[in-house]
Amino acid sequence: MKFRPLHDRVVVRRIESEEKTAGGIIIPDTAKEKPQEGEVISVGPGARNEAGELVAPDVKPGDRVLFGKWSGTEVTIGGEELLIMKESDIMGVIES
Repeated sequence: MKFRPLHDRVVVRRIESEEKTAGGIIIPDTAKEKPQEGEVISVGPGARNEAGELVAPDVKPGDRVLFGKWSGTEVTIGGEELLIMKESDIMGVIES
């Protein structure tokens, strides 16, 4: 199934964090926080500015991004849990 977000919305897949700390302590699922890092899966065409011109989004599919703890709406598409959020909810792109 394909899903194409509208306007300035972005579909993000959460990237799961490590299950161990740097010291080797294993973190149980109940103590883990939801990751705030993800991979962009799909991007809408962009938002319109005050002049009515289309402003292209800054992120693209494949980008690793950081977003707020409570950002986006959780949805299940094709059996996979994803987030749909506005591009403005993304704090930045992680570059390696």
